[in-house]
Amino acid sequence: MSVLKQQNWMPEEEGIDHTAGVIREGYMYIPNRIRSYQTPVFKTKILGADAICMSGQQATELFYDTEKFERSSAAPQRVLKTLFGKDGVQTLDGDEHRNRKEMFMSLMTKERLEKLRQLTTLRFEEKLNDWSYKKEIVLYEEMKKMLTRIACEWAGVPLYASELENRTNQLAKLFQDAASIGIGYQKSVKSRSSAEKWIRGLIEDVREGKLNPEDETALAVMSRHKNLNGELLETQTAAVDLLNILRPIVAISIFVNFTALAVYHYPEEAEKLYDGNEDKLQRFVQEVRRFYPFFPFIPAKVRHDFSWKQFEFKQGTLVLLDVYGTNHDPTHWDNPSLFKPDRFKEWEDSPFGFIPQGGGDYSFGHRCAGEWVTTEIMKVCLDFLANRMTFDVPKQDLSFSYVNMPSIPRSKVVLTNIRKK
Repeated sequence: MSVLKQQNWMPEEEGIDHTAGVIREGYMYIPNRIRSYQTPVFKTKILGADAICMSGQQATELFYDTEKFERSSAAPQRVLKTLFGKDGVQTLDGDEHRNRKEMFMSLMTKERLEKLRQLTTLRFEEKLNDWSYKKEIVLYEEMKKMLTRIACEWAGVPLYASELENRTNQLAKLFQDAASIGIGYQKSVKSRSSAEKWIRGLIEDVREGKLNPEDETALAVMSRHKNLNGELLETQTAAVDLLNILRPIVAISIFVNFTALAVYHYPEEAEKLYDGNEDKLQRFVQEVRRFYPFFPFIPAKVRHDFSWKQFEFKQGTLVLLDVYGTNHDPTHWDNPSLFKPDRFKEWEDSPFGFIPQGGGDYSFGHRCAGEWVTTEIMKVCLDFLANRMTFDVPKQDLSFSYVNMPSIPRSKVVLTNIRKK
């Protein structure tokens, strides 16, 4: 780690550039320095430009102040070409962001979330019956296919059985290889292009009356949504938004993998779920989301010069909010390195201290619109893993990296002797 120096009261790493450090340390790059410097903020250089890294609940609350920070042009082009897509809702500010965020939030009704639970239960039961005839399964690979099917069904996107393998690989590459380099990244870019072409075709079919999805589905809503000028969204923009529904649902396969890992590693906690109590399931999945690595950090840019505490923020500076470190902040969480679902029993639902998928307000801020989708799917999967099936976990490498992004157990969780209870 570079020598610390002080500039405008903000700790700063010396050196020309620290991009290599971000790649080398991954999820721990910011937490390591926050712990060393004993401040919630420090300055560094990434991709040749000044950057500020922040961690903790107070820093999160500041980060989501839209008067001080903006998302436009904050995400690197590499990420836009793979993970988010160009002009995705995550990259917008102001009225345009509010308009598109309202569209996303309109999909998160109680009825639609219940429909999602029902679909997940049905498809998991089908998988469970299939798995009982197999010698072993790789849970991560199975969940990606299952969640691709669920995502398309829930969103109103037609998907033939013959397409499932291809669409699964296509959607998974958008998040699996988004942070990679070399051929992996190029495959992710190619998958983004082909996926957008697929979805653009569906949106055009809806607008021409060739395809009639149910009115409340994402395909219908996004095909018919209008921008601030009262015009239909550009087909490409609508396609990007719809992929920002499908892709994150498939990415929940990572959380399900970690859920299985938690059930195996913490059987005393899994045993508490025997009665399928909704609150207990909720606490367990929230702890999975807090405990295991998912997103390392979130980008924004300083909107205008301002001071916070003794720290100076200059207009245009890239700012990275430490997601993993904030969810493990010892000043906010009791024994954060321990897996304790009951910590959420008396937890006050702060939008800034617990940020596995971003923080702030759902409706108007940049907190992930699909967070409820994540928890609903995870609760169903957890109930199956803990209560509705038995399985063996053969010897394998269940470790996971804090460098690779996203982090996934190395064996992808192999299960054998699967039976329905």
